[in-house]
Amino acid sequence: MNQSGVRHSPQLIAGAGKMSVMRRAVVLLFVLVLVVSAMAQTPPAAPSAVPAGWPTAQFATAKDPGVQKAVQILDQMIRALGGDAWLNVSSMTSEGRAYSFSHGQPNSLSILYWRFWEWPDKERVELTKQRDIVELLVGDKGYEITYKGTATQDAKLLEESLRRREHSLEWVVRKWLPAPGTAILYSGTAMVERNLADQITVLSASNDSVTLSIDGQTHLPVRISYSWRDPMDRQFDEASTVFGNYKPLQGVQTPFSVVQYRNDEMSAQRFLTSATYNTSLAPSLFETKGITYNPGARRQ
Repeated sequence: MNQSGVRHSPQLIAGAGKMSVMRRAVVLLFVLVLVVSAMAQTPPAAPSAVPAGWPTAQFATAKDPGVQKAVQILDQMIRALGGDAWLNVSSMTSEGRAYSFSHGQPNSLSILYWRFWEWPDKERVELTKQRDIVELLVGDKGYEITYKGTATQDAKLLEESLRRREHSLEWVVRKWLPAPGTAILYSGTAMVERNLADQITVLSASNDSVTLSIDGQTHLPVRISYSWRDPMDRQFDEASTVFGNYKPLQGVQTPFSVVQYRNDEMSAQRFLTSATYNTSLAPSLFETKGITYNPGARRQ
């Protein structure tokens, strides 16, 4: 019985309780719909702005979805490598073991090497335990220094060295990307070194191109590949460099395993044991005292 003296049956009270529960459920559902609707109308958070001085800055305002995706992945890659620390590397000193291959098979035992590199176009590699074989690349000139003296590098080897440098990751990011006329495009995903990687195509103003394969989880580059037409047989050849076993050094993610391929056959392999960045390299490392002998003279 209520305060007015009217007695309600248990069934009526239970029904009223059910109606109250239903009303609460309807109100909660209505609130949920409003929240979901508001979330759907709220634009997604904008990706972090591309730093003005980065190589990808010229693509930051692109409207094409493929270009936008490519910019996002390239920026993630640069950040993963170390951001400004990687972009501003001016020199590198490293050592390790190297292997050479013929038709995909090793043709020698491992050999010790020391490498001195200075951006953009200086490289010195000292080979053997005695460090008595030196390969030197300065600008567009190549030299070989041994106990016999200094000789110009074989023309074919020099051509390969220059091509490899001009399609290297550092060269493509620092020189190709900010250059006028460069185009970039997201090319989908592919399995690379057993990992799902995003594929980015970079096309230069001179119609040269590379494909960057970037790990979808770590955002680190896994492979860079390119092709060219052989002037002798007019067939296309393909070369690629595969990076692995990254380790952080001085704020820069450094691949301690670097493997080179040509037409899907392994051609060279390099394993780092130590490396340092931005050390002051003596200018004499990249100098010669002139050509002292001609290795081809004996064959003439």
